Amino acid sequence: MKAIRRFTVRTRLPESIAGLSRLATNLRWSWHPVTRDLFRDLDPQAWSELNQDPVALLGSFDRRRLTELAVDESIVARVQEATADLDRYLSEDRWFQQDYWGSETGAGRSGTAPRPIAYFSPEFGITAVLPQYSGGLGILAGDHLKSASDLGVPIVGVGLLYQSGYFKQSLSRDAWQVETYPVLDPDNLPLTLLKEPDGSAALVALPLPAGRTLHAQVWRADVGRVPLLLLDSNVPANDDTARSITDRLYGGEGDQRLQQELLLGMGGVKALRLYARLTGTEAPSVYHTNEGHAGFQGIERIEELMSEGLDWEAALSSVRASTVFTTHTPVPAGIDRFDRALVEQFFRAGLAPGVPVENVLALGAEDYRDGDPSVHNMAVMGLRLGQRANGVAKLHGAVSRQMFKGLWPGFDADEVPIGSITNGVHAPTWVSDTVSARAIELFGVSAVAGHDWQRVFEVPDEELWEMRRTLRRALIADVRSRLRSSWRKRGASEAELAWTDSVLDEDVMTIGFARRVPTYKRLTLMLRDPERLKRLLTDPDHPVQLVVAGKSHPADEQGKLMIQQMVRFTDDPEVRHRIVFLPNYDIQMASTLMPGCDVWLNNPLRPLEACGTSGMKVAMNGGLNLSVLDGWWDEMYDGENGWAIPTASSAASSEERDDVEAAALYDLLESQLVPRFYGAERSDQAGAAGPSAASTDGIPHQWLAMVKHTMATLGPAMSADRMVQDYVRQLYRPAAEAGRVLDADDYARAREFAAWKTAVRAGFDSVAVEHVDSLGVSEEPQVGDELQVSAYVTLGALSPADVCVQAVYGKVTTKPTGPLEEDGLVDTAILELSPAQDLGGGRWQFTGSLVIDRSGAFGYSVRVVPRHELLASTAEMALVVNAG
Repeated sequence: MKAIRRFTVRTRLPESIAGLSRLATNLRWSWHPVTRDLFRDLDPQAWSELNQDPVALLGSFDRRRLTELAVDESIVARVQEATADLDRYLSEDRWFQQDYWGSETGAGRSGTAPRPIAYFSPEFGITAVLPQYSGGLGILAGDHLKSASDLGVPIVGVGLLYQSGYFKQSLSRDAWQVETYPVLDPDNLPLTLLKEPDGSAALVALPLPAGRTLHAQVWRADVGRVPLLLLDSNVPANDDTARSITDRLYGGEGDQRLQQELLLGMGGVKALRLYARLTGTEAPSVYHTNEGHAGFQGIERIEELMSEGLDWEAALSSVRASTVFTTHTPVPAGIDRFDRALVEQFFRAGLAPGVPVENVLALGAEDYRDGDPSVHNMAVMGLRLGQRANGVAKLHGAVSRQMFKGLWPGFDADEVPIGSITNGVHAPTWVSDTVSARAIELFGVSAVAGHDWQRVFEVPDEELWEMRRTLRRALIADVRSRLRSSWRKRGASEAELAWTDSVLDEDVMTIGFARRVPTYKRLTLMLRDPERLKRLLTDPDHPVQLVVAGKSHPADEQGKLMIQQMVRFTDDPEVRHRIVFLPNYDIQMASTLMPGCDVWLNNPLRPLEACGTSGMKVAMNGGLNLSVLDGWWDEMYDGENGWAIPTASSAASSEERDDVEAAALYDLLESQLVPRFYGAERSDQAGAAGPSAASTDGIPHQWLAMVKHTMATLGPAMSADRMVQDYVRQLYRPAAEAGRVLDADDYARAREFAAWKTAVRAGFDSVAVEHVDSLGVSEEPQVGDELQVSAYVTLGALSPADVCVQAVYGKVTTKPTGPLEEDGLVDTAILELSPAQDLGGGRWQFTGSLVIDRSGAFGYSVRVVPRHELLASTAEMALVVNAG
């Protein structure tokens, strides 16, 4: 019989263990071992069966079991202790209050606390219990919030609550990816609904075309100290179409995706205002958009300011000053680009009635060389709405500057105002409890919490090797369980699955490869020479074994074909005991897979990996990386913490690159990794010590030397704590200060700055460098000679205070090199020329002297750029007049 009515019954806990409710609904438990252990010990079997979900665990207890727990003195004491610890964690001063805010700003503890920082992201990967993520972007966002919480940084997260999250992946009998979308019940998740004082759900609303309205309620997840607001369109006030807007992460066609991003950006700002009103907290001082999906948040804020009387330029100046934009993809196909007419249709419906629609469209216009005038580019809009922007690794920053340089014509790529902050990972989440517990015993809590692993060199090789075997053993047990489950879903009977009990070996070098499966990540590169791979897998003395996982976007047929090719190879009875593919890769799988791997394989097409933080998680647990020099590995590889896969020329075809790089991968495995792991290296191999480096005690000492070096040197650099501190110092604080300055005194400086920019734009067409003279250099110039430069410049209606006249000097290229033209300047320095004489009629002479500081081909040029103290970079206004 079907129920005619459905409702959720909440568990009411006895007073002595009431703290379990708070512990379950604050997601700090996901990275706090003591709290996780407490929940596990309430019922170990149920804890495992319910996928380590505290809310589901408490909901599974009947009154009898709750009564038993309530009188268990040991449990009651642990609950009280854990609750008190959570209270301390939520209230005590941490890095931001103790070491940064007081010392860096001079405010001290009695000073005015900073307003919050709003962090927008389309996905957040915090725990498998809250499946609102698809891959690296979401995991990064989750780690960002966790480290912000640990550091006391006042962040508020903003995202969407997807009714089915991302899809669950399984395999058909013929190895094809199958997607399912289980519906989530928010009432059974660690969430709290924001409510009005009368108890009704608090709603935000956006007008839609044809007189429709999109409503959304707002759920709050507590990520330690950080509130995360998630907007949910599945509310009775919506029609059926509007209710489905937040049904799936990255689901639907352009129309639905656009509405998701309007809700995330514009609705997210409304949710922040709602949250501030209901909780009495302040509005954010900084708005950080994690990728372009949330770009419309800037339009909502401009609408707010224009409704207060500011004009477009002043409102835009205010919003830009306090906005940070992070780009995550070096792949143009990974950027959301909507039909311009579709965006116009939605804004004509009154989404921002005070904002001119043509101005909204201009922000996302690809009005540069090779751009598509028919699309609205969300990354372009993010860059135009954010005064500060960054990529997520040094190499990615350089790639991004090249990728978006069309927005700043006349400037070299290295001057494009996109910096970089390399991603990090949240160590308490990703370092295995086995590793962290022993490290705390050996080094102390403060050293481990501070990522100071220098004393790892004191750990005996025997102990470290046994720990690695323990982690490998746990991975193998998990692999066997998941593999059996996968085959049952593929239609196999229990009688056919006896072989899964002996899959993998705890004494065999274990390589992991797990990530999303777009083509550029090259899941199947390892299959380039299948017979050679088979020989590696089945070597009788020194075999290797591989654990592979990953999801392909449901619409990516090529990605699905790559998965099918991989699974069919792993199904081969000749190798299936040495290589497995595990479906439905998620945080829970990763928590066992990454610590258990000896080697993490990453072989994207360089430079298409933005950062690739999965390898960081492995390194923190004592694994080594085998990777193309891309993303974070490009800057952190030092020759002793893993291996770099050589890359072919980017001018080669994709087939040629795959052939060359696959061969290099096999060579490294055969000649370096396998011998070193099994302690079979000889003296003629790199790094060998003495006449023979072969192991005599069964322990690969050279391998473990690399492990210790990796853990000691990479820990602080890979930490999300370091990443968040970099964001605070380099981006959040400058953005908050710029916003404060522009918004003071009823936005007086914003109005002034906007008027100045308008005047400079209008007058810059008249600016010209008429003539440049140089004196002081002989026919045979020497290093150290002083060159006197005079530039005669027409400024028209502008004054010398409005501009900076610069001599740019450096090495001169003698032939075209990559993006550089012949006679291009590289390794440049800049000398600011001073106004020396008013020549009348808007003409000025500017002079300065520069010292020739290098030998070889040397040259200089002169240019004029805008100058204002509120500009964040020389190129910000994309205005420049070059000599010649």
